[in-house]
Amino acid sequence: MRVRTTVVAASTLVLCLAAAGCGADDSGGGDGKAAGGKASASSTPAADGTPDATPDSTTDSTPDAASEPSSDGKTLSEAELTNVALVTDEVPGYEIAPLEGTDDRGTEKAGDEACRPIAAIINGSPEPAPAATVFRTAMDTTDEGDDDPTVVTEILTSHPKGGAEELLRSVREAVRACAGGFRTTSDEGPSTYTGVKKLPAADVGQESFAYQVTGSLEGERVPLVFHLVRTGSTVVTFYAANFVDETVPEIPAKLVTAQAANLP
Repeated sequence: MRVRTTVVAASTLVLCLAAAGCGADDSGGGDGKAAGGKASASSTPAADGTPDATPDSTTDSTPDAASEPSSDGKTLSEAELTNVALVTDEVPGYEIAPLEGTDDRGTEKAGDEACRPIAAIINGSPEPAPAATVFRTAMDTTDEGDDDPTVVTEILTSHPKGGAEELLRSVREAVRACAGGFRTTSDEGPSTYTGVKKLPAADVGQESFAYQVTGSLEGERVPLVFHLVRTGSTVVTFYAANFVDETVPEIPAKLVTAQAANLP
């Protein structure tokens, strides 16, 4: 397996999902260091021996006309996405920064077309293709001095009419269809993901959906957690990974809630 680091902390932040292979099979290199979010106490289910092929039964937030927050559905420009992205001090205890190196996206292609939406997000390129994209990282400053600080990456995307809804719909369907895992090929070689399952999602935005993808690194399980939130034509994808042990990393609810509150 080739380790695709979600974030390399310090001065060179690079999009993990574009650097090398994250859920790859056991034959490749990589040092297995956690670089996309340290394992920590999480509100999401931990890896507890439950087979990854078993979908999580927790419900997620789906559109409800009676309860939807107001949104004009406008397709935001890159500048407008930048204006609604979280900034440092907006969420106490987190330093927010642009993610560098995002021009080089991942190239993973799912062997099963039904799993393509999941692979697209792993590549850092959610589908349908957005009109504009902004990347941010949120680092837990309480971990200052830790060799492996907790880092969550955000991808903010705006979509032409109907595109944001299609993104959430396709990911939901892919999580169901690919529960037993899938394989991909890329410029770096083949990758294997052993399971996909739905996770509890914060009830924010007009739609909210979370899931876990489990990869493999030298025979060890590598959990990646994703949380998608949609309001109008804007989608925010949060993700974190743990390359140290099999504990599921946390995407803090306060980050998700604060970012969702900024969406127009």
